Amino acid sequence: MTDDLAYAGVAGQAAAVRSGEVSARELTGLLLTRIERHDVSLNAFTAVMAEEALAEAGRRDATAPEQRGPLHGVPVAIKEENDVAGRVTTFGTAACTRPAKADSEVVRRLRAAGAVIVGKTNMPEFGLFPFTESSAHGSTRNPWAPDRSPGGSSGGSASAVAAGLVPAAIGGDGGGSIRIPAACCGLFGLKPTRGRVSTAPHPHLWWALGVLGPLTRSVLDSGLVHDAIRGSLPGDMFRAGTPAGSFAAAATAEGPRLRIGWSTRPAARGVRPAPEVVEAVTGTAALLAGLGHRVEEIDPGYPDSTAAFVPQFFAGLRTEAFAVDDYARLERRTRESVRLGAWAGPAVTRWAMDRGERAAVRANRVFDRVDVLLTPTIAGLPPTAGRLEGTGTVRAALRSLPMIAYCALWNVTGNPAASVPAGFTACGLPLAVQLVGRRDDETTLLSLAAELERARPWSDRRPLPA
Repeated sequence: MTDDLAYAGVAGQAAAVRSGEVSARELTGLLLTRIERHDVSLNAFTAVMAEEALAEAGRRDATAPEQRGPLHGVPVAIKEENDVAGRVTTFGTAACTRPAKADSEVVRRLRAAGAVIVGKTNMPEFGLFPFTESSAHGSTRNPWAPDRSPGGSSGGSASAVAAGLVPAAIGGDGGGSIRIPAACCGLFGLKPTRGRVSTAPHPHLWWALGVLGPLTRSVLDSGLVHDAIRGSLPGDMFRAGTPAGSFAAAATAEGPRLRIGWSTRPAARGVRPAPEVVEAVTGTAALLAGLGHRVEEIDPGYPDSTAAFVPQFFAGLRTEAFAVDDYARLERRTRESVRLGAWAGPAVTRWAMDRGERAAVRANRVFDRVDVLLTPTIAGLPPTAGRLEGTGTVRAALRSLPMIAYCALWNVTGNPAASVPAGFTACGLPLAVQLVGRRDDETTLLSLAAELERARPWSDRRPLPA
């Protein structure tokens, strides 16, 4: 029963606490025990807040029923780029040493919804590359195959959720960093519309590129967490439009029949998808057609977003790197990247954001023809661990290209996009596809992904032995 509860997800664990089957403190203790047992080999966590979490769970148990939130008693982990009061926000580096004075807005909202914060999760330094490896915290492993990477940059969050150590973990996505690890670890990961979730206390996350959101086992779990954390503040640089309704409701509703266009053409040149990836897309297209949707292969007409993405990438890095406590402790590759991006000053960044909006106009023309675009999430299978070892900026960027080739464009445009599990290879590695929608139309993606989940369930698969 303890394994069943650990893998029950946000909805299942919230229901168990709500019914009295288990207390918030008992549930938190169960997951802390799993973290102690399994994270030695996974290295998903950089900090485990055992005493604080048990105390917070005890306070949840003492809360009157009428004051309990939708995530009451549910343990959640936080990626290292988000402030948790009293803990260092490391951004995956050894160069940050001062504890945060207050929770970030996303953490504050999680607590307000009743969640219990159990720890912080690993990421590469500043999330620069889609492999969760750093000199400060080591490499995170994929629960499905220890020799494989969980992707990145939210790889610690993905590994923790896939292994049943927490039912949800917050990630960030500036070029695919929610969707890529979701694809590598067999999870659902929705990158919401730009500005949907506040990045406070920071006005932006990598300028127009970055957003925050959860990695979860199921579509409903994602909707529940998104409903708890979404919304902007006056200091945010970006604000999303009004969504159609509750994300959790969309994950349980019967959606309309849609026009779905599919393509395996990458948005970046020089990348060829693996045969298993192509089969995942064509198989999903056939499944959707069988469910009554109008499905056709299309040419999305992708614009070249390089001139918009690269300056914001370097500008975001420089913003974070120059705010650390000890610059000399940054990785050599990161310091090289800062030097290479010295040209990305304020004027260039503003120009790049303008180019991004122009690219968005062209990219969104595809939605004149279809309601949802279906593509691969990543071009290959989950990569072997150690992809960043011995690399400089250029080699690391080249190794990253197959991981971001289908994802990064939608950070430039601000559209919502989700990675959806699509089965497993013969050797047991997760496969995934990406669903992309119009701006502010997360609910369509959620209802369609939930329909796929019902037709082709994935959340019952468990990577770790009982």
